[in-house]
Amino acid sequence: MKSIRIGSGAGYGGDRLEPALLLLEKGNLDYLCFECLAERTIALAQKEKKANPEKGYNPLLEYRMREVLPLAKQTQTKIISNMGAANPLAAMRKTAEIAQYLGVKDLKIAAVFGDDVLDQLTDLQDLKILETGEPLHSLGNTLLSANAYLGVDGILQALKSGADVILTGRVSDPALFLAPMIYELGWDRSEYEKLGKGTLIGHLLECAGQLSGGYFADLQQKFVPELWDLGFPFAQVDETGDGFVSKVAGTGGRITPATCSEQLLYEIHDPANYLTPDCIADFSRVEFKTWEENKIQVKNGTGKKPTEFYKVSVGYRNGYSGEGQISYGGYDCVNRAKWAGEIVQKRLEKWGFEEIKTELIGYNSITPFPGNPESIPEVRLRVVAKTTTLEMARKVGQEVETLYTNGPAGGGGVSQSADEIISVVSVLLPKDLAKPQVEYLNC
Repeated sequence: MKSIRIGSGAGYGGDRLEPALLLLEKGNLDYLCFECLAERTIALAQKEKKANPEKGYNPLLEYRMREVLPLAKQTQTKIISNMGAANPLAAMRKTAEIAQYLGVKDLKIAAVFGDDVLDQLTDLQDLKILETGEPLHSLGNTLLSANAYLGVDGILQALKSGADVILTGRVSDPALFLAPMIYELGWDRSEYEKLGKGTLIGHLLECAGQLSGGYFADLQQKFVPELWDLGFPFAQVDETGDGFVSKVAGTGGRITPATCSEQLLYEIHDPANYLTPDCIADFSRVEFKTWEENKIQVKNGTGKKPTEFYKVSVGYRNGYSGEGQISYGGYDCVNRAKWAGEIVQKRLEKWGFEEIKTELIGYNSITPFPGNPESIPEVRLRVVAKTTTLEMARKVGQEVETLYTNGPAGGGGVSQSADEIISVVSVLLPKDLAKPQVEYLNC
């Protein structure tokens, strides 16, 4: 029975590269997938593309491709990634340029796009925002980006055309992994049970080191060894959609039924009805069984027919945020930091700020400190405020800095920043309004 082996090269846009290179060297892979997009990530990429039409792809694309392309060619491993972000065509051109510079020849590179649906939304302003129930036009003229979560179609087209490297825009995270399963294992697009199983595998792999125990780990209840050398996972899947997940022998981390179970539930609203572009996956009866150390059987995923809609992430401009931080240490540091926060808040209120937040990192920024405040040897004050202009946002950090000489005593280590706020909401778009497109370059 035919099977394929797919590795996870990244779990987010800024992930480390060494585990991916190790997978290429020792994982005996057919495919290596880099999952590098989040909702806000692509909105920021669209903003970058508007400033420079040759940008808008993942900022680590060039670094990764310089290291990955020679190894991928040597091991005959195909690369699939959403590092194209807001500009897959530019990402394709840059990758081809890198391949030529490195002397990597006989390479077919594909760009999958068509997920940018901002223009389509112009005439669909009554679409309901899923998070608020309000119509899309309630955001006014602040829209910056709109990207539909496409499925496997564009990737499949590229695979059928013989692409060695496929760079997409916004597709669903599991689609990066599901597409090569469909292509290599001969699945029909209506075999929803198999698509559900493939989606399950893709969902397990999409966050890379999380499956190997990275996000799972703590020192008391769930110790994971050698996190400094965490190995990224791979999966081997057969024609039935069943298979196992594992990692390269000798790497740090741990893959167990428990790490798989946590990743299974990650970002899932309803495990029995996980909505994706390619199927509605059902994870409610999934079982994980240990075959051997760090080799876990995955079974009992399934799926059914998908909806007629794509989820669309809509990025919009939402004002500006200013921030300032300062540290206090030693005797009565918590009370001095509180006092400093009160001072800055009054100063900002004088300037007309209304949305102001002050917090003491390590004392009340996440949960209230349960002990005696006098037992804390140091604390850091953070002040953040929202406003309508960048100039006003800069005043937040400036006011924190003036605490140096204007009291209270003993503050130090000021940092400040100001930036535009890009927020994200979601709408549903009929699938016939977003069509994947593919272009190629041969090296």
